[in-house]
Amino acid sequence: MLEHSRPTRRRAMATLALLSTAGLPWQARAQQGFPSKPIRLVVPFAPGGAVDVVARLVGNGVAAACGQPVVVENRTGAGGNIAASYVAKSEKDGYTLFMASTGTSVNGSLYKNLNYSPERDLVPIALVGAVSQVLLAHPSVQIRNFEELAAMARRDPKALNFGHGGAGTTEHLAAAMMNQKLGINVPLIAYKGGGPAMADLVGGQIQLMFTNQLNAMPFIKAGQLKAIAVTSAQRTKQLPDVPTCQELGVSGFVVDVWWGVMGPTGIPPAVIEKLNGYVNTAMATPEFSQRLDAVGAVPKPGTAAQFADLYASEVTRWAEVVRSANIQAE
Repeated sequence: MLEHSRPTRRRAMATLALLSTAGLPWQARAQQGFPSKPIRLVVPFAPGGAVDVVARLVGNGVAAACGQPVVVENRTGAGGNIAASYVAKSEKDGYTLFMASTGTSVNGSLYKNLNYSPERDLVPIALVGAVSQVLLAHPSVQIRNFEELAAMARRDPKALNFGHGGAGTTEHLAAAMMNQKLGINVPLIAYKGGGPAMADLVGGQIQLMFTNQLNAMPFIKAGQLKAIAVTSAQRTKQLPDVPTCQELGVSGFVVDVWWGVMGPTGIPPAVIEKLNGYVNTAMATPEFSQRLDAVGAVPKPGTAAQFADLYASEVTRWAEVVRSANIQAE
């Protein structure tokens, strides 16, 4: 008798639980059990790059926090728009997510004929981290700060140029913003990717380049390139002797490369809150902090609303730079 009472009691409890949710809409019932299956995290760039590395770190942490697998899927092309469009048009249930970065906030103003809106069709869920840009110069360039850079540019407009990895990349936007802030017109030389641009900078074919700290550190340590400034709000742990752009007198010049998790607009708020919690739980682990620190990045825990505010401000800021510098997608 007692042996049979336990399963009977379990069945009764399960029946009561089912009845208690029977009157709820299916969306509410789905939210209560979220997640009940694997989550996909779509990455807009190829495996091995910074966005992909961070996405896999996020995926592992979220999987551990929520108890469901997180499958990282790479969908490359069109400056990240193929992946973003795919996620924007996916089911609004929280099971298909997008690994966004600074470029996501640029694409709406850079590309004129998108089949989705990065601002309307994607919703910020959780900011993950950020890494500073570094202004690098070839050792042959005799400048130590922005004052000397501006003086050289005005004295001889052909003496300097900025390399960058393509239209709308963060290094391109940072260089365009620098021209605007200093009132100079240093030519911007486009390459098919940051790697070829960096190779020419090391070789002395170009003189200046912004790149993220992860890419910059090996060349700085080897003495192949010199760091003029970092673009973060404060000096970085990895380059404590290199001043910020703001310290050198360029007001408001903060250009971080950030990463964050987004999803299709329309995901229920309760699911967004759960996902935000899982990402923040992942960021709180020592492994997460150590891995980001190893690439010179800083975790950025916070609410979905805080990420939404950052994203909106980035969209506005970069739209002005794109317009003022007449930057067009290649």
